[in-house]
Amino acid sequence: MSRLLRAACSVITPQIRCNPHLVHRGIRNLSTGITTKTLLKPNTFKAPIVRICHSQSQQIAVQSEKAVGKWLMVCGGMVYLAVALGGVTRLTESGLSMVTWKLLGEKFPTSQAEWEEEFRLYQQYPEFKMKNQNMTVDEFRRIFWMEYIHRMWGRAIGAVFLLPAIYFWSKGRLNSTTKKFVLLMGSLIGAQGLMGWYMVKSGLENRFEDVNDVPRVSQHRLAAHLGVAFVLYTLFLSQGLKKLLPAEQFPTASLSTLRFKRFAYAAKGLIFLTAFSGAFVAGLDAGLVYNSFPKMGDKWLPDDILAFQPINKNLTENPTTVQFNHRILGVTTLTLVSAMWLLSRRTRLPKRAYWAMNSAAFVAWLQVTLGISTLLNHVPVHLAAAHQSGSLLLLSFAVWLCHEMRYLKYLPK
Repeated sequence: MSRLLRAACSVITPQIRCNPHLVHRGIRNLSTGITTKTLLKPNTFKAPIVRICHSQSQQIAVQSEKAVGKWLMVCGGMVYLAVALGGVTRLTESGLSMVTWKLLGEKFPTSQAEWEEEFRLYQQYPEFKMKNQNMTVDEFRRIFWMEYIHRMWGRAIGAVFLLPAIYFWSKGRLNSTTKKFVLLMGSLIGAQGLMGWYMVKSGLENRFEDVNDVPRVSQHRLAAHLGVAFVLYTLFLSQGLKKLLPAEQFPTASLSTLRFKRFAYAAKGLIFLTAFSGAFVAGLDAGLVYNSFPKMGDKWLPDDILAFQPINKNLTENPTTVQFNHRILGVTTLTLVSAMWLLSRRTRLPKRAYWAMNSAAFVAWLQVTLGISTLLNHVPVHLAAAHQSGSLLLLSFAVWLCHEMRYLKYLPK
């Protein structure tokens, strides 16, 4: 029996040896002189096992990529809404109603005494002293609510980003590239929160000495705050698209297609710059200085466009110059996007690139229409808020278009 067992172990494959039923069956066959070829074939069970494991690992990897992509898109959507809320906060002049800042959030007033205490703190700062001396507690509540929602939404973004990041990282669902991206985005989100308070502090300082001064946040810090938000949104969107809607490989021998790709990247940069210049328009209330179009007043080039010295100071501190620059950038962006749309009609592109281009062209015209309407109507809140949100929507389609052109490779004939 021992000889039979050694003989069986010498001929039975490792896959069979780990199954007691098959081992005993092999011993019985050897003792009766029966040889079962299937038991002696070394590859009988190996191939299916390897195939199943490989398929499962691929499926898990794809599911992980999809889950991470959805998470990034949710974060991007929350940043979009934060930009919209920030625009309304600025337009309703609510941003300076909260004069303290705490990392995990300020306690919301729930009693009349707590509201009066918050109002008393607000009364110590320039906006109340120089502009809102007749404000009541009930009026204060309305602007406090707007700023409170904006701040808490920003903290919600941090939580929605951080908690899934920890989970995905601990479960090994992030590759090395995504881990670096997560670290970058976490740093930017933290910097954005600090930048928001740094911006608010500029409106609480006693730097408004002239009777004509209007207490408000620094337009430079406002532009930095909005710029970081745009960068966050753009990165979340682009990475989310890579994981959820991968661009197709698109080899081409057409130089016009390659030229179109360069125009797409130029348009994305120009859209970003135009939106960024809008932060200076909002920070200086520059939309209220010349409420006419296409001329500024009765002139194409207003007399006070270079009123400040040195000249470069006009770019960010002269409301006339800031509005003029925003107009020129807006019209230039519309011209470029419209020309690209016409060029796309006779250029071979990936299928989804046509969808992105058509959407971008439509939103570009809508955005300029909103901008002109906002200007002519002296910046009403609903139109101005729609105009600011529209700039981010236009940037979204530009990012999508560049994403679809990502793998476009030129192959000479």
